[in-house]
Amino acid sequence: MIIIEKLLNIIWILIQLIISFQLMYPVFLFFLHAFKRKRVFFSIDRSVNTLDYAIIVTAYQQTHLLPETVDSILKLNYHKYHVYIVADNCDITNLNFSNPCVTVLRPEQVLASNTKSHFYAIDRFIRDHDVLTIIDSDNLVHPDYLNELNVYFNRGYDAIQGVRLPKSLQTTLACLDAARDIYYNYYDGHLLFELGSSATLAGSGMAFRVTLYRECLEDLEIRGAGFDKVLQAEIVKRGYIIAHAPDAIVYDEKTSQSQQLVNQRSRWINTWFKYCKFGGSLLLEGIASFNRNQVLFGITLLRPPLFMFILLSIICLLVNILMESWVAVFWVAAFLIFFIGFFIALHSERSSSKIYRSLLGIPRFIWLQIVSLYHSRRANKRSIATKHL
Repeated sequence: MIIIEKLLNIIWILIQLIISFQLMYPVFLFFLHAFKRKRVFFSIDRSVNTLDYAIIVTAYQQTHLLPETVDSILKLNYHKYHVYIVADNCDITNLNFSNPCVTVLRPEQVLASNTKSHFYAIDRFIRDHDVLTIIDSDNLVHPDYLNELNVYFNRGYDAIQGVRLPKSLQTTLACLDAARDIYYNYYDGHLLFELGSSATLAGSGMAFRVTLYRECLEDLEIRGAGFDKVLQAEIVKRGYIIAHAPDAIVYDEKTSQSQQLVNQRSRWINTWFKYCKFGGSLLLEGIASFNRNQVLFGITLLRPPLFMFILLSIICLLVNILMESWVAVFWVAAFLIFFIGFFIALHSERSSSKIYRSLLGIPRFIWLQIVSLYHSRRANKRSIATKHL
């Protein structure tokens, strides 16, 4: 019995160490970055290599935001691109774009898949484009979006993630959604890239050499959400670094209603459970080959969604309080470190005062994600895309 008790105690300690590491890992990255020599880039003339872009805009069932999206694209300070709108399972009667740089494609059969929509467009390119960039049907693009992507392609990167900023912050949910994005953009985008690893992909506002995109996904069957999870793993596995381009900006429609959030997060949680295995394989491969990119990126992919490790940490804290264990003090310190890290991210991005005020709504935000966790097993049956009013 004594041996079993000691074994259970060791297991309990290991579980707490793993969970607390998830809580404090971003701040660990922050200190690594603080002591690292700053990455220096030579200035590059954006006109050195003007790439030909295919801008793929995917829509599923909804088209009412497309005119605004296309209008923002056509205002780009760039001339070498073509827009491919893939209107999957959509009524395109009112989609009339006179500009010759825009092609509207309506698949004969319902695709219900991001990658299938992308390859539907790729197979119908009007010319051989150098690069493709993926934009959602509810996004707006900054006029210099392609110019900023060009900077990193000209530095030799083949995959780039831009930054998604909120279109508006009209509701508490939209503000909290934006706060979450800021947190991940800072730690899983900016800091990871600065430390020699890769920025995580966000589903849109990203760009790739066409040859690399085809190499990574053309022979894979991806069902449901999460193509970006598969894509980023395939890119890093091949030894490429996904660059983080802070000034390549797209504006994203944030979730503003409870049901929107539950449906969206259900899909995201489902994809984490489905694809977190990529983190383990990348981590082991990176350790074996002494590849910093793969090690740091593998650890990042293994981290569960934010609300999950916060909940697990709260459970650990409560258990230790009930056991009257001194370890409760450790958990209080771990939470303090996490909160400091969260506010470092918000401060670094000069967040709006609306976002700071919205933090009072975190308990409800977490509750909605617990509901999402409950529905995550049936996520792809409940909804395929986030519906915006």
